[in-house]
Amino acid sequence: MHTKTEGIVLKEFRFRETSKILTIFTRKHGKIHAMARGAYRPKSKLIANTQPFSYNDYYLYKGRNFYYINQGDIIDSFYPIRENIQRMMYGSYLLELVDLSIMEEEENEKLFLLLAKGLKVLSKLDRDYYKFILSYELKYISYLGYKPFLEGCAVCGRKKISNFKFSINQGGIICPSCSTIEPYCENMDISMYKAMRTLLYTPLDKLSSIKIPKDTTFKLHEIMVKYILSKIERNQFNSLNILKSMNDNGGELDGYFSRKS
Repeated sequence: MHTKTEGIVLKEFRFRETSKILTIFTRKHGKIHAMARGAYRPKSKLIANTQPFSYNDYYLYKGRNFYYINQGDIIDSFYPIRENIQRMMYGSYLLELVDLSIMEEEENEKLFLLLAKGLKVLSKLDRDYYKFILSYELKYISYLGYKPFLEGCAVCGRKKISNFKFSINQGGIICPSCSTIEPYCENMDISMYKAMRTLLYTPLDKLSSIKIPKDTTFKLHEIMVKYILSKIERNQFNSLNILKSMNDNGGELDGYFSRKS
C-alpha cells in the first residue's frame, strides 16, 4: 500500500550501518514505525526528513512490519528547537507526550495539529517556557478526551464552590464535601483555578499577554502531570526527569524545577 501523509518525527533508532527506524506521528495514520533506508549515508536525501522534530510530507509504502519511506519533502525542520537546550528539552517532552499516549495507527488529527502548532510556537520562544507547557498540557489532555471539568463539582455537580480541590480520578474540581471521599485530590486556590481556565482556552500563540505567577503555573503543572500520567496509565516522563536532573546539577531551565518541595 502506497500512501502520502504529513508526519512529525518523534524518535529515531539506528538500524544496521546506514538505516533508521523512526517513530512518526502522522496526520492520516496516527503513530507509525517507518524504515528510512540509507538515512545515515552522508549524501542521503532523507537526512533532513528523519531528524526528531522535523515536519514532513512523506511518501510511504506499507510493508509487513514497517512503513518504508520512499520520499520526504520538508515542511518545517523546527531547527531553532535544536539550537537551544531549553527549547530542546521542552520540545522532547511534547514528543514524549504523543509517543506514550497514542496507540499505534490511532488517528487523531486534532492532536497532530496541536503538536505542529506547539513546535512552531516553541521554536520562537525564549522565556515563559512552563506557562507554554501548562497551556499545551491542558489542551493536549482535552484532545485525548479528558478535558478538565471546571464548571462545578465533578462529583455532585454543585456550581458555587469555595475551598475546592482538583480530583485526579474525577478529572475536575470538587467541593469540600466530596473531597473527603475522593482519595486522590490536589489542593487548588482561586488563582490556580482562574489560571487553568485562562490557559485552557487561550491559543498557544497568544500566551505572551497573559501574566501568571511562576509559582502558580508550577503548581498547576505538577497537578497536570499527575492527571495526564493517570489517564494514559504511565508512571513517569523521562524528559521531565532529565529536566529535573539538569536543574539539580546546576543547569536550571527557566526556573522550571527551582521551587523546593
